[in-house]
Amino acid sequence: MPLQRDDPKSVGGYKLVDRLGAGGMGVVYRARSRSGRDLAVKVVHAQYAEDAVFRARFRQEIEAVRKVSGAFTAPVMDADPEAARPWMATQYVPGRSLADRLRDQGPLRGAELRQLALGLVEALRDIHRAGVVHRDLKPANVLMAEDGPRVIDFGISRAAENHQTLTDTGQMIGTPPFMSPEQFTDARKVGAASDVFSLGALLVYAVTGRGPFDADSPYMTAYRVVHDEPVLDGLAQPLRAVLERCLAKEVADRPELDELAWEFAAVLPEPADDDPQTVSLRLDMLIAHGEAGSGNGAGRTAATGSESVSGRTNTPRSGRRGGRRPLWAATGTVGVLALGLTGYLLLGPGWADSADRTASSPSPSPSASSRWPALPDGWQPWQTTVNETAPLGARKAIASSFEGDSACRMQDLAAYCSGQGVLPVRLDGLTGKTVWRADLAPAGAGGAEYWAKLLGVREGVMLVRQNITSLDGETETIHVVALDTETGAKLWSREVNDENVDLVLSGDVVLTAEADGRTVTARSPRTGAARWTTKVPDGYYCTFLTPGTDLYAHCTLDDSEKALVLAVDRTDGSVRRIEVPYVSAVVGSMDGRLAVALPSADGETSAAGLAMARILLIDPETTNRSTTKLAKGYDGEPTLADGTLWIVRANGKVTAVSARTGKQLWQTATSLENPGKAMYDPRTRTLYMASTSGRVAALDAREGTLLWETLPRVTRVISGATVEPEVQLSGGALVVTAPDGTVFSLDPAHPERKPVSG
Repeated sequence: MPLQRDDPKSVGGYKLVDRLGAGGMGVVYRARSRSGRDLAVKVVHAQYAEDAVFRARFRQEIEAVRKVSGAFTAPVMDADPEAARPWMATQYVPGRSLADRLRDQGPLRGAELRQLALGLVEALRDIHRAGVVHRDLKPANVLMAEDGPRVIDFGISRAAENHQTLTDTGQMIGTPPFMSPEQFTDARKVGAASDVFSLGALLVYAVTGRGPFDADSPYMTAYRVVHDEPVLDGLAQPLRAVLERCLAKEVADRPELDELAWEFAAVLPEPADDDPQTVSLRLDMLIAHGEAGSGNGAGRTAATGSESVSGRTNTPRSGRRGGRRPLWAATGTVGVLALGLTGYLLLGPGWADSADRTASSPSPSPSASSRWPALPDGWQPWQTTVNETAPLGARKAIASSFEGDSACRMQDLAAYCSGQGVLPVRLDGLTGKTVWRADLAPAGAGGAEYWAKLLGVREGVMLVRQNITSLDGETETIHVVALDTETGAKLWSREVNDENVDLVLSGDVVLTAEADGRTVTARSPRTGAARWTTKVPDGYYCTFLTPGTDLYAHCTLDDSEKALVLAVDRTDGSVRRIEVPYVSAVVGSMDGRLAVALPSADGETSAAGLAMARILLIDPETTNRSTTKLAKGYDGEPTLADGTLWIVRANGKVTAVSARTGKQLWQTATSLENPGKAMYDPRTRTLYMASTSGRVAALDAREGTLLWETLPRVTRVISGATVEPEVQLSGGALVVTAPDGTVFSLDPAHPERKPVSG
């Protein structure tokens, strides 16, 4: 819907594009960040902003979604609960609500029902794992994204450890047809089992088009929920028996979610690919998301509640932690294709505790193992976490309310890691043992927010961008810090102002930003001595990049929607300016030319936003350019190597496209949920990917053959992190970093081997 006359033009620095909907509590807008990312911004109605109960409810919603993480919730990107009109910005999730889907097309069947049931079980697992109870699970609070449902709107949720709820003020909040008996009779008994009851009522409604306790008034509905047996006409066995148990009056009689995962997987078998209902579902998805013909604008519903990132004062530099991502990648949905999650749902994250559980995970055949080289002496599969305090005698790491920004770099059989609330640490690449943990937390800084973004490792130096922000957000200090890789001792430090630039380690120089925010100085990694300076253009925001062996800066002027690429000579800092389209992203280099991804000329869209449809190749010396048109528009995370573009989508699908001809070479589906970019090993011609849950997959880069997949390794999935899961090579072994701080190493020839604790 277009903006109305009284709607604001922007909220919290985000430009409002159109209205997505309005409810009793507020209005939801589609907004756009300076980097081009689409967001859903929820703003409380003005008449309620001063109401103590409504403001408390909104604060409660933000606190709840900060706790929750997972593939079936949409992450919070920014928020300000103390604003005159409190607001919250979440990831934009293309997809209409389940209520709209049922109204327009009727009850669910087959693949679509299985996807919904298993996806909601997984969503509730993540919600409850965070100690939160949703308390208002209903069709309007479920979005039907292409790659699985999203549970939204935690506005009346309750943290399990806090029994003081809004209902204690005398208000009964919820939606009667989907509320549990205890929500009407005794709010103190409301817990995880209450959401199981709501799940049962929701699925009955999804299958039959009627609620199990429907009545002519909310009061009669409430009476039936508390006193009457559910009406389950039209439900066939054995699904009916499962839902009857979900709708038991007594909390203790309802099944646990792990048990439900088993039962739904058994009673809702996965349809064959050529099943007519499955084909129809896929066609409906394509039409709804604009991939089969022109589309009709469906699938533009926003997520209005979810997970993990704290309010504005807890986000250093307004979420620039991970750098700016391409528009089509940034707006992609975060989620899992539920049909491929049976192993995860059934086995859970503790898979490594039982060797025989790995039988359901594809393993390389003996003949395939020969493609991988022998590993170094002393290596063993290991797993550890970087989320630990400093050693005894050193100052503790400063706390952080945000989790999910950990990253590592491998060099010389060592892993160098840092992140949000994580002091820089070196791990032994053979065993996972901690070699040292830096003592960087300044004295007297307790309670501040700490973040060390890893810039890289060079010349025996680990370089990090260290940010310390007071909890009230009033003071912030940012330094580039150099640490000795052998001891962890600080070699030098330089205060920077990177308001207008994202910095990088490039070859034998590390870039620092001076006090004016425009001057960039290249320094020696070892000594910090200045080598040269350059300035970024006035008004532009620049991200420095190192595709291949070159140094570039991709710069955007948002107000004028202009963009430049600066080709920087790393020896003296001289710059050549190259104009590029505003919506563009540097994806690498090929044949000595810079490769820039562009959308189609007519702005073709996909389910995740603008589709990557062209590759612009630019000669940095002559600025001559040529364009390769891709076979169609693609959204996802691109990796460019050996003339091939490998594009990874949020649902785990990988597509290989020739960057020279635009021809699609192959496409392979994996069960990975929200994976990071593919890592290409040219020695074995293998692609590796990792997911937010610690799944890892290996594919033959030439043929697209899925060689193997592992089961998850992490206990808490972080879906809103700005640092993606990543796979790196270390002496032939794989080292994987998950956003929650889990780090593990595995043998690509035997990925099923159980790890030891690092």
